[in-house]
Amino acid sequence: QVQLVESGGGLVRPGGSLRLSCTASVSINSLYAVGWYRQAPGKKREFVACIYGDGKANYGSSLKGVFTISKDDAKNTVDLQMDSLNVEDTAVYYCNADPNYTILVRPGDYWGQGTQVTVSS
Repeated sequence: QVQLVESGGGLVRPGGSLRLSCTASVSINSLYAVGWYRQAPGKKREFVACIYGDGKANYGSSLKGVFTISKDDAKNTVDLQMDSLNVEDTAVYYCNADPNYTILVRPGDYWGQGTQVTVSS
């Protein structure tokens, strides 16, 4: 069983930045895709971004250029740098991964516990 542990959430003012980190219990190169989903109160879970073994990435609509996903193979971590945050980015952010498929169109098999991001003045 793959364990995913998120860190880095918190409270930030509009226009600010946060960096989330997801640490996997296995080599991230053994996973086809690793990334992030988010769920805001009263809304459906939404794809944010994912990264593949070759370093290529996919982003949810409107998030490319504002959010940046990266990975550190040596540390088995996938980070999400979030800039220019606004109140609509408030949500629980979940790390998600799949050993065989992209998580772009549907979530993968493995989930972290989630980390709260709150954007508020």
